[in-house]
Amino acid sequence: MREAFGMTTAQLAGRMGFSQPRAVEIEKAEKEGAITLDTLERAARALDCKLVYAFVPRKPLQELVMERACRIAQKRLSITGHHMSLEGQSVFDNDEKEQFEQLVRQIVEKSGSDLWREDHE
Repeated sequence: MREAFGMTTAQLAGRMGFSQPRAVEIEKAEKEGAITLDTLERAARALDCKLVYAFVPRKPLQELVMERACRIAQKRLSITGHHMSLEGQSVFDNDEKEQFEQLVRQIVEKSGSDLWREDHE
């Protein structure tokens, strides 16, 4: 934390309102990944910084939504296809593709938070 600013633990402790040994504990917690957001916020203020805490998707959000919608559509169509095959019915490949694409569009357009429901797994 403080290394980037060329600051001693005593200086950091003074800015944060802690003792020097407490500042050492805080740095150790940070290195171990055990520091709290509250402590990070105090450190940021002491260093005249703004703490930014965010989740950053590994892929664009639209891509994540489409992947999820495709998985749900595949699951739904495989269940439907299984029932149809038990009844001696079948769907042609082009029809399956068209049904799949239409279902994906419907899921994306109408699902909202339902898209992320666990029972879709």
